[in-house]
Amino acid sequence: MIIRQLDEIPGTERETAAENWVSRRLLLSADGMGFSLHDTIIYPGTETRMWYKHHLEAVYCIEGEGELESLSDGQKYAIRPGTLYALNAHDQHILRSRTKLRMVCVFNPPCTGNETHDEDGAYCLADQRAEGQSLLAAQVSG
Repeated sequence: MIIRQLDEIPGTERETAAENWVSRRLLLSADGMGFSLHDTIIYPGTETRMWYKHHLEAVYCIEGEGELESLSDGQKYAIRPGTLYALNAHDQHILRSRTKLRMVCVFNPPCTGNETHDEDGAYCLADQRAEGQSLLAAQVSG
């Protein structure tokens, strides 16, 4: 059984930040669940282009307002508390925040915890697998 408290994560290796967001990673690859679970804050007034080429992601908004734009067809969707979007086709998209957004994100395959977006807005899969296996091996042996 894994028990974690969100308020214990800030300032640890499970918190990752970028210019537009901060993510607290509640479950990671090393936890062995087959997915990762993140509590992510998107800063207000920002625009973030993303394309998870190697991951599927489901996002559930629990706070704030924004807009999601699909880059394949230009369709725009309002994001507000209670909205779920699932990037089931490795969709290229832009997330715009009107206010601070708080999102619960699930990634498959799971993230290792140190990913940041590359120039395409993606996380690298090859490095993730290697790092995830190293973290898991260290956890098992330690």
